[in-house]
Amino acid sequence: MGKHENYTDDFKKGIVAQSRNGKSYAQIQKEFGVGISAISRWVREATEIKTDDGEVMTAAQVRQLQKEKFALQEENEILKKALAIFTPHSNKG
Repeated sequence: MGKHENYTDDFKKGIVAQSRNGKSYAQIQKEFGVGISAISRWVREATEIKTDDGEVMTAAQVRQLQKEKFALQEENEILKKALAIFTPHSNKG
């Protein structure tokens, strides 16, 4: 088990479905040979979150949006600093 294997999204969804249908992580581990920490992560990432406007997203999608937001905020700060450097100060003179 120690090595990291690449599982397909369909396989992960199947494991999540097994868990949601009542199988314990230990049963899934025994049957499919997947580590409990991976099962837990996949179930957590597949957890659905309903937004105020009724949209349903997975926790993984929310995390991706947070990463994108952070990157855009950083880019915005860089652009603000560049604008301050390259914009002549109009109140001199």
